[in-house]
Amino acid sequence: MSRFLLLALCLLSAIGCRHEHKKHEETPKLLVTTPLRKTTELVREYVGQVRAIQHIEVRALERGYLQGIFVDEGQTVKSGQRMFQIMPLIYQAEVQKAQAEAELRELEYNNTKLLADKNVVSPNELALSQAHVNKARAELVLATTHKGLTEIRAPFEGIMGRFHVRLGSLVDEGDLLTTLSDNRTIWVYFNVSEAEYLAYKAKTPGDEAPVVRLVMASGELFEHPGKVETIEADFNSETGNIAFRATFPNPSGLLRHGETGKVVMSVPLRDALLIPQKATFEVLDKKFVFVVDEQNVVHSRPITVAAELPQLYAVASGLEENDRVLIDGLRKVRDGSLIHAEFKAPAEVHAQLEVPAE
Repeated sequence: MSRFLLLALCLLSAIGCRHEHKKHEETPKLLVTTPLRKTTELVREYVGQVRAIQHIEVRALERGYLQGIFVDEGQTVKSGQRMFQIMPLIYQAEVQKAQAEAELRELEYNNTKLLADKNVVSPNELALSQAHVNKARAELVLATTHKGLTEIRAPFEGIMGRFHVRLGSLVDEGDLLTTLSDNRTIWVYFNVSEAEYLAYKAKTPGDEAPVVRLVMASGELFEHPGKVETIEADFNSETGNIAFRATFPNPSGLLRHGETGKVVMSVPLRDALLIPQKATFEVLDKKFVFVVDEQNVVHSRPITVAAELPQLYAVASGLEENDRVLIDGLRKVRDGSLIHAEFKAPAEVHAQLEVPAE
């Protein structure tokens, strides 16, 4: 009888141990952390179009044969430097003709004035003679201007573009000769979506021009930072974007008109509540996290994301700073699950994610 009781007690003890072991295995040990509040930067990249602050087409203002080219393609020219000369012979003749006509009208006026002083002719005759003088003078100024336009000089300091004519070519008024670019300061245009524009305006004070960087086509970072100085007035109705313009100093002339690159814009994100992206899951396009209460029970909770950073979300609503958030094993639990929560400091979690912050 005693042997039977002893065997029964051993059997009950073994069943109890197995039950406790099974219960222990069904309660997973998972990592939790709390949101981290700190100031960081929201970094965005945009395709940029590089434009010279001054870029013009140099066109012929008079018709004639191209008599002289005094610069070369790609050459840096000074303001006022002579670039092209259209044959001026016809225009010089027009000047001489206009000058002779002006002198003739001056003589006629002087003679008419002498007669008018003696009351030989009427005052109207004198006024008509004066009008002829004024007209002749204007014709002389016009002829001189046309002659002057045969000599084409640089309106500002810049770099010559490709020639579209050659020496001896017959050019008409308005024909394109070349282009001229002042690259000492560069404008870079890039398009921003409506949502990003609103976020930019909300996070940037009105009098603060954010600093941007330019990644060139080679993948290298341009050495000089730029500033966003201008935003266009209207959104493009077809794309839903609005154009920003950043200004970059370009003292070495490395950047040229027509290049492309990527504009990197950093907008300050002050007092942001940050959680790892891996702590979230989606249900019907809404983001959720698992929050662990004091009894280590898991509860799903919807959140609103204010901004997306590399490996992080900035939370706008749905979480408090002291909420414990599950950061691994999200597929192992469901709403109401009991876990063994192992807390990990948020600073340590974020350091492992290698996310820069101010």
